[in-house]
Amino acid sequence: MRRSVLMLALLSIPAVAVAQGFRLTVESIMRGPDLVGTAPSNVRFSADGRYVYFAWRSPGVDTLDRDYRVAVTGAQSPERLPRNAVDTIAMADGTWSPDLRREVVVLKGDLWLVERTGAKRRLTQTPAPESDPAWSADGRTVYFTRDGNAWALGLEGGALRQLSDVRRGPAPRKPSDPTGEKKFLRDQQRELFDFIRRQVAEEQMRADTDTVHTAKPLYLAERQTATRLEVAPDARFVLVTVTERAKGDSLEGRQVVLPSWVTQSGYVETQQIRTKVGDAQSRERAALIDVATGKATWIDSVGAGERNAVGVGIAPNGRHALIRVTSTGYTDAWLAVVDLPSLATRVVAHLHDDAWLDGPLNATAGWLKDGETVYYGSEETGYAHLYTVPAAGGAVRAFTRGPWEVQQVTLAPDGKTFYLHTNEGDFGQVHCYALDVATGRKTQLTSVEGRQDAVVSPDGKLLAVLHSMANHPPELYVQANQAGGQMRKITESTTSEWRSVGWISPEIVMIPARDGARVPARLYRPTATPANRAAVLFVHGAGYLQNVHKWWSSYYREYMFNQLLASKGYAVLDLDYRGSAGQGRDWRTAIYRHMGGKDLDDQVDGARWLVQHLGVDSTKVGIYGGSYGGFITLMAMFTRPGVFAAGAALRPVTDWAHYNHPYTARILNEPQDDSVAYRQSSPIYFAEGLEGRLLICHGMVDDNVHFQDTARLMQRLIELKKQNWEVALYPVERHGFMRNDSWTDEYRRILKLFEETLRGGS
Repeated sequence: MRRSVLMLALLSIPAVAVAQGFRLTVESIMRGPDLVGTAPSNVRFSADGRYVYFAWRSPGVDTLDRDYRVAVTGAQSPERLPRNAVDTIAMADGTWSPDLRREVVVLKGDLWLVERTGAKRRLTQTPAPESDPAWSADGRTVYFTRDGNAWALGLEGGALRQLSDVRRGPAPRKPSDPTGEKKFLRDQQRELFDFIRRQVAEEQMRADTDTVHTAKPLYLAERQTATRLEVAPDARFVLVTVTERAKGDSLEGRQVVLPSWVTQSGYVETQQIRTKVGDAQSRERAALIDVATGKATWIDSVGAGERNAVGVGIAPNGRHALIRVTSTGYTDAWLAVVDLPSLATRVVAHLHDDAWLDGPLNATAGWLKDGETVYYGSEETGYAHLYTVPAAGGAVRAFTRGPWEVQQVTLAPDGKTFYLHTNEGDFGQVHCYALDVATGRKTQLTSVEGRQDAVVSPDGKLLAVLHSMANHPPELYVQANQAGGQMRKITESTTSEWRSVGWISPEIVMIPARDGARVPARLYRPTATPANRAAVLFVHGAGYLQNVHKWWSSYYREYMFNQLLASKGYAVLDLDYRGSAGQGRDWRTAIYRHMGGKDLDDQVDGARWLVQHLGVDSTKVGIYGGSYGGFITLMAMFTRPGVFAAGAALRPVTDWAHYNHPYTARILNEPQDDSVAYRQSSPIYFAEGLEGRLLICHGMVDDNVHFQDTARLMQRLIELKKQNWEVALYPVERHGFMRNDSWTDEYRRILKLFEETLRGGS
């Protein structure tokens, strides 16, 4: 009786509304932007606040020009700008002057000065690109980086000064004092001849009074590069971060060779890409250069064990520098303040995680406007929140707290307000808040359901908001910078064809897991008669990524494909399994040392929930996903016999010992140090467990999860004499497919797999 009631309930779900003339097929939905449109991006205000600039492609406009602007007042439509228009300066990244009256921006490698009135002046026009612009304390000088050195440009007279002298190559070796016979002859010459004594004295005097080379150069080794430089507001010090590449020999730091099979030349061409986890990695060091003398002081005494040091920034008052030091094992980070000019160093914050440090604010740190307070992000309470600590050291102040995450932090140019994007109150939504630095009072600025990514105008009066919902891509809106401000819509990016379909907002359900946790999931109920009561689980990629929410998914093709499956009678479940983002530290680190453990348990528990609550036939459940989702699919097919009848693993990781270092070493440590973690987490060791039908799809020029992963698994399956598996290869595709015909071919195969296996070819 209970099964009959469930079936009636399923049949009562309204079908996705499909307009006449649009067929919900793999071919139609895998057209990507040609169907859905191109959402606005790179949103920013003009310096005078009169316009919002953004990158976009208006529906039906067949052009590569993607620079647009719209006036913030009135009801004007977006205006497309000509390519290389001077107005595109407003779309470049910039830095405001101390008085907030003008901005220096970088456009195509040159510096421009933009007044609040909108007037523009070109500052540089050089073959070498300029970057990282900053201001002197009095606003009369612009600092920037060029050719690996720091420079100062006077805005009034145009005087140009090189502040650092970082050079590549070995330092000149000072001639050593002679010994033995040579020392005897030298001393004899000085003893016998006044001419020689005078010559030596003159050379010494010239060396002591030389005014040409008074600053000592900083020489970097062959594999070292100055990757970031920042000048103090008074130009007395330069904070430099130096990156040293790993050795490239055959024994240490060996890079993978990636072949390209379909080339213009007709020959197989190769390129070297990343190393594998456990190989030698690049290292970073931070130093402060005294501009007057050129002396570089390395910040090496902070932290314990092997570590990297990165310069975060110099305080606005010029009295301190902030350095972030991290352990190479990813478990510890120290924020160190260096006093200027004494160079006294102290740790003001120590962050630790028994698994690995990460989270949405992991790299967030900087200075408040007073120059005596450091702000930073931490998961010490289990959720990412914002903190401050005095530069002198002392008590830490928590600006935010609670069982929710701060996902992004921006300090306003005047230093009075933090703008936060958080999921407070609902993990499925992201809203913008203003947090008063002085009082700590927080005000919610956006309220419409979904996700809001807001940019504040230079005068602080307006917000430009990218707003999306579960069933609609991001669009640009403008609203007043205040709680409850009315949003005015600027763009409509989707095509009329796409809008003709009544795309659903998936239902969010909480799946009870075997360990008592509640796993968030998107549920696509079948919208056609589920004659065979089949179901499919979609597994998102990236591991640490959130896909269960009320905004537009980055997996929008899969979003449409899941609705196609639902229209054919499948129930579809998409979980934010353990390791996913948006749920805090414990959720993130639950996969430490065992990927394919709790994250896979969540998929199995999801399948059982579908059987228990939606009447799904337990013998007709499939699973698919790409990248990390492909990895989980393989682990499901190899280690959980009888749960999944079919699986499609797309661009899957098959052996974590062959993936990259920064991602993998955080979660599994290094293979030479923790072989147990790698063996229990790698599908290739469990291939003998394959029972159901398996499809593997992989791009042959994948520079993320290399095609070698699939090639090695293929050989393993062949040697194990396994059947019911097949591989589809895509010779010109990288990790994320670019061609619509590749997407179409791949998802036709996935649909065919499920139709033949789960529905008996119906």
